[in-house]
Amino acid sequence: MEKPTKTKHMPSSSPFAVILLYLMIKVMSPGFKSAYATDALFPGQFLTGNQTLLSKHGAFKLGFDCVFPRCGYDYRFGIWYIKSSACRPLLVWSPLGDSIDCYPLYSRFGFTTYGNLQLYCNPVNGIVNGWSSDLSSSHVIDSDSLLTVLLDNGNLVIRDPVNSSLVIWQSFDNPIGTLLPGGWLGFNRNTSKNVFLIPHASVISWRNGEADGAPLEAANGIVLAMNPNQGGGFIVKENFHEIYHGTFPSWMGIHEDGGNFFLFSDASVYVQLNKDGTITAAKLGECGSVLWSAHAPHNHKIHSVVILTVIVVLTLLLTALVLLWIIQKKSVMDRPVNSNSSLTIFSNIQIKKATGNFSVKLGEGGFGCVFKGTLQGSTLVAVKKLKDFGQGEKQFRAEAQTIGMIQHINVVRLFGFCAEGSKRLLVYEYMENGSLSSHLFPKSPATLVWELRYRIALGTARGLAYLHEGCMDCIIHCDMKPDNVLLDADFCPKVADFGLAKLLGRDFSRALTTMRGTIGYLAPEWISGLPITHKADVYSYGMMLLEIVSGRRNAEKIKQGRFTYFPIFAAVKVNEGDVMCLLDSRLEDDVDVDVEQLMRVCRTACWCIQDAEDHRPMMGQVVQMLQGVLDVQVPPVPRSLQNWVGMDGCSGSTDLYSL
Repeated sequence: MEKPTKTKHMPSSSPFAVILLYLMIKVMSPGFKSAYATDALFPGQFLTGNQTLLSKHGAFKLGFDCVFPRCGYDYRFGIWYIKSSACRPLLVWSPLGDSIDCYPLYSRFGFTTYGNLQLYCNPVNGIVNGWSSDLSSSHVIDSDSLLTVLLDNGNLVIRDPVNSSLVIWQSFDNPIGTLLPGGWLGFNRNTSKNVFLIPHASVISWRNGEADGAPLEAANGIVLAMNPNQGGGFIVKENFHEIYHGTFPSWMGIHEDGGNFFLFSDASVYVQLNKDGTITAAKLGECGSVLWSAHAPHNHKIHSVVILTVIVVLTLLLTALVLLWIIQKKSVMDRPVNSNSSLTIFSNIQIKKATGNFSVKLGEGGFGCVFKGTLQGSTLVAVKKLKDFGQGEKQFRAEAQTIGMIQHINVVRLFGFCAEGSKRLLVYEYMENGSLSSHLFPKSPATLVWELRYRIALGTARGLAYLHEGCMDCIIHCDMKPDNVLLDADFCPKVADFGLAKLLGRDFSRALTTMRGTIGYLAPEWISGLPITHKADVYSYGMMLLEIVSGRRNAEKIKQGRFTYFPIFAAVKVNEGDVMCLLDSRLEDDVDVDVEQLMRVCRTACWCIQDAEDHRPMMGQVVQMLQGVLDVQVPPVPRSLQNWVGMDGCSGSTDLYSL
């Protein structure tokens, strides 16, 4: 049987004369009907519309046709077997596969530069597809002397018009979907091509082979190749991995040549490779008859399905875990704070995001700085960034959780905290009007009227009373002063910074006694180093109450290093029954000042600053005294203040106060 012809270069002499001679012979022959009712196509000629090439004996045609009976838009271009009148045309080779629609009126096939065959396919949907035989100029000496011939075995070749042995390109070297009788697989030494079969539905990406046969791995998807290790054997691969292998039946007339080449010599049997990797063999002209088939073992399909299922499940699971991690990480910042929810543990990253990397500073104290922040949902917060006092994380978390459970209208609520490494941050509700000290003292442009001062004094007393008597464990504030009384939008007072003594442990007392502005509020027993109780807060509250009345600091410097200490003056005047002279001078025109109420406030303040703890009232009693529920007697002047009177360097006389 004749082997495939070897590809050669065209001679360049008299190309026009050769073509003219061939045309004259074809025109004079009985079979000549029209320009394209031949088996040949010359340079400059194109197939379009219903034009076709017809093999010599009419078994095959090259052109456009419908794949399905409902002809309309399902046009394909390729080589068709048409000899059987009982069957529809069989597509045996299509350069673009069987899934791309080529509308005949807007598509064409023919020669281009360098003798390349090119298909320009423009379907109805407007998406242009194309194909080329991909011949470079080195393959062809004179492209004008070439012609394309559709042979009677269904092989489309580019060759010399006179010397048929000079083949430049042929479709049998690039089988797609179907291996026709007379076709071949394997490495062809005559043409230097490694030939394998791909399904019509595959992406067309074959590559010409080299001498070692390795380029089989250059194909994507499903491929059918010969098995050089087994006589008459084949291998089906998917994405470079073997699916299965087998042997072609001997009756198919397979001829082996050189160990790496199979020639299918049966004149009527063709082989098809489907996109699922199955192989079928049938006779040309017999519709639907299958003589032989091969497919992957059933367990391979199950194995593939299992692997695919596992991959999909693992991918979905991994994606879900990543999304869950992201949601949990951002959940605190992505929802408004619920007043009924438990204390939230923030990460340092969340705190930075909420505060804009601590960009808006609200204030600074001995225990740290306070910054403004915003949680998503427009919830404003105040973040206190505590200094590093060496507090253990476990103890800090436990105490913070305890403080977070405290809820009272006159106590600043703790939303959450952060305890990462050495970082200690507390997240509180935001108070729009800041601290009491910012409104109370002379530098404030606005003056708090007496009624508002009284409400602030009473509300602060209620907050302290709740911390002392309303909680499961008594909470001693230890740093009660106007700076730690915050005012909301309605000037409702809220006690802030409570619980720091427990949060900071032994470092709290050391830090507190060195804080500027705090020492004047400390009870005598604290300064003496004696154990303290909740009565220390009562003393501090009394000192603050005097400042609420006077609108100035209790201790103020004057000339030559002398200073005034208002509690001395106040204690004496209260004992004498003269309290109007203690009132803030800015309230002289306040007609709503209740003198009896002012007297109760001043007497209560002086009872709170008594030297002995047992002489001071409890905060619950202080609330009742301010409300007038309990009768408030005239308090004695504390002995510690009596000792100040007449001391060198200080005075409590009225001439030092222009009230």
